[in-house]
Amino acid sequence: IPQGFAHGFHVLSEEAVFTYKVDNPYTPTHERGLRFDDPAVGVDWKITDPAILNLSDKDKNAPLLQDTEINFNI
Repeated sequence: IPQGFAHGFHVLSEEAVFTYKVDNPYTPTHERGLRFDDPAVGVDWKITDPAILNLSDKDKNAPLLQDTEINFNI
């Protein structure tokens, strides 16, 4: 995943292992997020029952794409 590129995953099994390869140490102040279900992004996650989602508070409160801070050159 290129640096600064939005990414996400949807686990369909009871358990999953997800590994990141990074080029710099993790810096929480540089982390950004956006709503996984933002209609402007248009990802069909194939979620049939939103009530069973296990989202972190960070993900539950993430902004829509139109409200995110753009901190890179497009």
